[in-house]
Amino acid sequence: MYTKIFKQLGLIAVSGLLMTSCVKEEDLVQVNPNEQSEESFWQTDEDALKGVNSIYGSMMIDGTYMRSTQMLLDLKDDGTRSNSPWAAMANIGKFNSSIADEAIYGWTYRDFYQGIFRANQVFDNIEDIEFEDGALKNRILGQAHFLRGLYMFHMVNFFRNVPIPLSNETLVHEQKTQEEGWAQVISDLQAAADLLPTTYDNVSGLDQGDTGRATKGAALAYLGKAQLFNHDFSSARDTFKQVIDLGIYALVPNYADNFTTANENNSESIFEIQFSRDAGGVDLSWGSVPVASWSRTTARAITYAPRNFGWTDAQPTWALFNDFMSERTVDDQQDPRLNVTIAWNDPAGYQLYGHEFSEFYAANAADLNDLFINKYQNSDGSRADEYDWRSGINERLMRYADVLLMYAETLNETGATGEAYTYIQMVRDRVNLPNLQDVKPGMSQAEMRDQIAHERFLEFALEGHRFDDIRRWGWLEDATKLAWLQSRDSEFETYVPGREYFPLPQSEVDNNPGMNQNPGY
Repeated sequence: MYTKIFKQLGLIAVSGLLMTSCVKEEDLVQVNPNEQSEESFWQTDEDALKGVNSIYGSMMIDGTYMRSTQMLLDLKDDGTRSNSPWAAMANIGKFNSSIADEAIYGWTYRDFYQGIFRANQVFDNIEDIEFEDGALKNRILGQAHFLRGLYMFHMVNFFRNVPIPLSNETLVHEQKTQEEGWAQVISDLQAAADLLPTTYDNVSGLDQGDTGRATKGAALAYLGKAQLFNHDFSSARDTFKQVIDLGIYALVPNYADNFTTANENNSESIFEIQFSRDAGGVDLSWGSVPVASWSRTTARAITYAPRNFGWTDAQPTWALFNDFMSERTVDDQQDPRLNVTIAWNDPAGYQLYGHEFSEFYAANAADLNDLFINKYQNSDGSRADEYDWRSGINERLMRYADVLLMYAETLNETGATGEAYTYIQMVRDRVNLPNLQDVKPGMSQAEMRDQIAHERFLEFALEGHRFDDIRRWGWLEDATKLAWLQSRDSEFETYVPGREYFPLPQSEVDNNPGMNQNPGY
């Protein structure tokens, strides 16, 4: 029933972006008497539900998870490389995004603030509505808190010191510190966790049975993640334990089921974006005011696709491949996550979009001996390629495996290193890797940190986690770790302090008094 969320996404247009201006706000208001205005819209609980649905819509445009956010998350880590002919894309991984070209990172800045604006529309208007169902009101408020918290999580994580708009009463918002940003993220996610249900199957009301909406588990998982990113390990530990104790999540037996259309919203999924080739129209949702003809699909597949199946703007590194090959399963096989993640000339054979890899690339030695991305590709043979730009595979933003490994990390950081083994092994058991207690017994806290880094690298390759991990672990400030990263991925040779964050769009700096550009730009 997730398509219910998106049937009305195009009905609520953003009445203004958060990009600032010196023009008086009242001068910008020109009401078309033939169209519904913001003032006349917010009348019923059904209107409020449509309003929260529109916040989800901001996940599906180019600057967010249609395409750009994945690139910003993935390309800076040591598991990916880019030879894209588009400089704005290739320069992400080279830590060389330019303030003279706001492509990609500027779209992300714009579009996440669009989502924050839509969340604030709900907060600004919901109290004027007389709800027939008070529980529905709480669920709508909980979703608005969750989505604003999630979008602000990305903003402080990508751009460091940013405005924190909590209302749309004014279009000008002063720049805040990263600490203030994180505090707001945590506040929103805690509020969401207090208001949201664990599932919508048992609620009554307009949203009954809706799959894809934010839940208590999703809010708690992201709350724990925000606490972890701020090194509040004891709070994060307790929050992740709450997710585990809900008893409703479990790893799926087949790792590949996390990245296909056939197995969406499975027991491992805590929160995912509901893309679909069957919802909406066929026009690509690049941004601006939404229209009904927009598709509800993602361009991740064509952007990351292997050569001649898409644009190949991102590829795996040999460091990632070699790390997959560093450990065999208990029955002496290669890690099954390797072929789910990476397309390569496997001597045992590798099928790619209905072709044998070795035959398809036989005439091109460079491609035959190269590595390509398979994760989140429609490569099972059901489609010939990705050139229509429209993949319907849901983006799994938070998996239970992530909660387990983050919980293990907090156990290690709070002195319970021995207990961390249990939760790491749950993830290893799924892919039949040896018992870590047997192969690496009695690890120290420092040794366990490195082991968790290895486990996370392979489990979440090309899922937007690795560079965030590198940064929060302090590896960029550690000369030994930075040299190790440079030996694995030459793109780290161009890293300079400050470039772990993206620049603020220069137009925002120029137009918003008091905004300062990020250091290093």
